[in-house]
Amino acid sequence: MSKVLVIDTNKKPQNPINPAQARQLLRNGKAAVFRRFPFTIILKESRPDAPIQPLRIKLDPGAKTTGIAIVNDATGEVVFASELQHRGFAIRESLTSRRQLRRGRRNRKTRYRQPRSDNRKRPEGWWLPPSLMTRVHNIETWVKKLIRFAPISDVSQELVKFDTQLMQNREIIGKEYQQGELAGYETRQYLLEKFGRNCVYCGKADIPLQVEHIVARAKGGSNRISNLTLSCEKCNQKKGTKDIKDFLKKEPEKLKKILAQSQKPLADTAAVNATRFKLLETLKATGLPVETGSGGLTKFNRTKLELDKTHWIDAAVVGKSTPEKLIIKGVKPLLIKATGHGTRQMCGTDKFGFPTRHRTNQQIHFGYQTGDIIKAVIKTGKKIGTYVGRVLCRASGSFDISTKIGRVAGISHKYCSAIHKKDGYSYEY
Repeated sequence: MSKVLVIDTNKKPQNPINPAQARQLLRNGKAAVFRRFPFTIILKESRPDAPIQPLRIKLDPGAKTTGIAIVNDATGEVVFASELQHRGFAIRESLTSRRQLRRGRRNRKTRYRQPRSDNRKRPEGWWLPPSLMTRVHNIETWVKKLIRFAPISDVSQELVKFDTQLMQNREIIGKEYQQGELAGYETRQYLLEKFGRNCVYCGKADIPLQVEHIVARAKGGSNRISNLTLSCEKCNQKKGTKDIKDFLKKEPEKLKKILAQSQKPLADTAAVNATRFKLLETLKATGLPVETGSGGLTKFNRTKLELDKTHWIDAAVVGKSTPEKLIIKGVKPLLIKATGHGTRQMCGTDKFGFPTRHRTNQQIHFGYQTGDIIKAVIKTGKKIGTYVGRVLCRASGSFDISTKIGRVAGISHKYCSAIHKKDGYSYEY
């Protein structure tokens, strides 16, 4: 069961407690809610000193979603779990759009303006584009945040998700895990991500899949990653040593898709590989011991413990520190989505770059700003009820609230109270 994070009167992290204990403390007035996401309570009075159990924060970095888990190594209990959704690809699209509009302005028949380059110098040292650094910054933000609320003593990171060089040349040495029980796990994990965990021939999912050669070894096919795919046992035996063009001659669209997909590199893989060592450097800067483990070891641990494939479970089984028995019963992960802090652009444009509206630089109205999570209680009128959700603020004081049942418009600021201030993320259980 997910625990509730606790801090004492001096805001020092204490041992997490069960939700029932937290409710009792809140009911008796001995504690107060300090933060909603992640849910944390603060004690109002000192309690007898209890030995603090050190916890380990474990990370499974991904291009789109990163799994986060806090594990008690001594008991094997997963104390907290979350899945952090990044916005790297959205940033990439925004930068591409901005670059296209800028070039379009310069290429039109207007006054020639030399490109500005003085403020576009890359900083010295290790530089990564904003679309990749956002992943590192998001993880860094949440690691530091959880260190404030839980007694974290160690960090585990999945460092190598896909060793593409090793997959291209199986004779590379120095990777000891490939010579033992983990042989083949890196290749399978790459193919599972690439082909969506389905049989490429019949499309079946949630069944055992086998690594299959597009061009059979008997016909001169190699072990290169571009010649490998996934199929179920039935399709693998049915194809045998046939040429894939003969095997799928009645399904030309499927043949075309498989051949194109086999040659296509994984953008997600490139993003993870590009940021892995930068993230490691960032985690070491926290001053905590950092353990690293491969993606193959993560899958090996998950398979050995017979656990489902999710981002937060992958995080919980990262590295050699994974307990022999992992307690995940009742754990409900917090789903975190990076939304950013809005835009500083004062002139709104259409898709062609022409101005259509003007934005004000005032963001806070009546103590609220767009993105806050609020609770509005209305006791009279047509909109009677209680509404909880993300607010859209206006200078007039008439707000809109985005709730689970839809958007509610025209709520006065007088009925609102803040639950969680805007921090660049949205939350869901």
